[in-house]
Amino acid sequence: MSSIKQFQVTFDCAEPARLAGFWCEVLGYVVPPVPEGFATWEDYHRSLPPEDQVVYFACSDPSGVGPRLLFQRVPEGKVVKNRVHLDVRAGTGLVGEERLATLEAECARLVALGAVHVQTMVADEENESCILMQDIEGNEFCLD
Repeated sequence: MSSIKQFQVTFDCAEPARLAGFWCEVLGYVVPPVPEGFATWEDYHRSLPPEDQVVYFACSDPSGVGPRLLFQRVPEGKVVKNRVHLDVRAGTGLVGEERLATLEAECARLVALGAVHVQTMVADEENESCILMQDIEGNEFCLD
């Protein structure tokens, strides 16, 4: 039996390049090089025959450790809460006020990129602090 070692996270979205750019800024990811002979990925996609013009955009962890993210255009908009979301690990190893301050600083950076702060959940007896957010297309994610 084989064991899968790599995976990709795929987002359905309205604007793949814009959403990929947002997540590159959040995670420090990069987009792959544009195919030779093209100035932009949009130019490449427009060069394809109409039946092959699946509009998508990918980005990846430059260290090769994190999963590749793929953003694919779909005709329908987001209407319900995500069943799966990303946890952006900004406070790993931190506790109490130091953790909360770190999460709040990262939240401010992401809001400046277009994210939405939804709710700050302060530490209690069972859980450390985390912040619920939405990306630029309304997909939920957590800073933890």
